[in-house]
Amino acid sequence: QVQLVQTGGGSVQPGGSLGLSCVASGSSGSYNAMGWYRQAPGKRRELVGGITSDGRPTYTDSVKGRFTLSRDNTKSTVNLTINSAKPEDTAVYYCYVDQVISAKNTRYWGQGTQVTVSS
Repeated sequence: QVQLVQTGGGSVQPGGSLGLSCVASGSSGSYNAMGWYRQAPGKRRELVGGITSDGRPTYTDSVKGRFTLSRDNTKSTVNLTINSAKPEDTAVYYCYVDQVISAKNTRYWGQGTQVTVSS
């Protein structure tokens, strides 16, 4: 069973930066896409961005140019750096990893980390 553990996050002032990290464990196999979702109070969970196994990231429009995704396949880690933070970035952030075994894709989730952008 794959387990994801998130670290980082917390509080930051508007315009500031912070990082989140997510480490996957529990599987000897490799992972396909990895990435992050977020859920603000009273809103649906939305995709922030994902990164392919060969390191190609995609982002939702609202974070392009401000957020950066990276991954380290040797450490089964995916990272999210938030720059130029805005109050609307306040949300609980969840990492995910996809793993394909016998042609079946399974998505695993982290426990969630609060990010608060406020002055």
